[in-house]
Amino acid sequence: MELDRDALQKKVQALYAREHAELGEPGTIKHLERGKEWKLANTLSAGGVLIFPHAGVHDCGYQIAACVHAALDSGADKVVVLSVLHAFTPAMEAARVAVAAGEDPAAFAFWGIQGPGIDGRSEWKGDHALISWRHFWRAELKRRGIAEKDAPRVYERYPYLAGGRPQDLPGIDELARLMEDAAVVSTADPFHHGIGYGDAPEEAYDHDEAGLAHARDVIDSGLRLLEIGDYWGYNRHCVEAKSDARDTGQVYRYLRGPMTGDILDISFTDSSALYDQPKPTWVAGALIEWKLKP
Repeated sequence: MELDRDALQKKVQALYAREHAELGEPGTIKHLERGKEWKLANTLSAGGVLIFPHAGVHDCGYQIAACVHAALDSGADKVVVLSVLHAFTPAMEAARVAVAAGEDPAAFAFWGIQGPGIDGRSEWKGDHALISWRHFWRAELKRRGIAEKDAPRVYERYPYLAGGRPQDLPGIDELARLMEDAAVVSTADPFHHGIGYGDAPEEAYDHDEAGLAHARDVIDSGLRLLEIGDYWGYNRHCVEAKSDARDTGQVYRYLRGPMTGDILDISFTDSSALYDQPKPTWVAGALIEWKLKP
């Protein structure tokens, strides 16, 4: 049965609203406190990149919080957030599939970089990927007593259809200039797995120790491809791993240059109810650190 992407988008938005309401201020503070476990500001101030998930906020909020702390502590006057742009229309999904099969990204209207302040397409406005980031950013500014007008300026950017050629994306030069003196973070859910994502029941891992170890291995294999700048290989990896970071990963690796990536922490969200599918159906989120190579 074909996926009803419009209905799924509405369901995801409702889920995020419900989970954030459940979180409340006490839950938000709990995640912000836990996020202090990682001291990552120096990575950003040195030009590296941090990756946080956008899965269930109860499961991965502390990983997002770790990146919020790092961005605020980095000393940067601006923060660039490179976001996933989910394919919530049949046309977006068809374009993504065609590009993964080798078609020219330039043949599709979605090719390029979206975001606030950029003329052109606006699919980014309906995306959920940065809802939790915005939530924890605002909450931490409030906790620190920083007025939004005095906080680092945040620029959200949503690349789509890099297709192994991030250097050709329309708007890439403007993004390069924006990132020059900015702290750069990005979001990714780099591993979707199980029956609801098309894996055969007999081959599906549960989100137990073995399943998370498998997820870590798969995610790590994608990091190694980005390390060597194999953009097309990484694009293929994201299709196989069901990673939503195929575009963001190529963009930050191209613009920041050679880096070394490490998984600092891994989490998971059970998404069987979201897709009305049997278990196991889940997504792995990871806190990932990219450091510039000397």
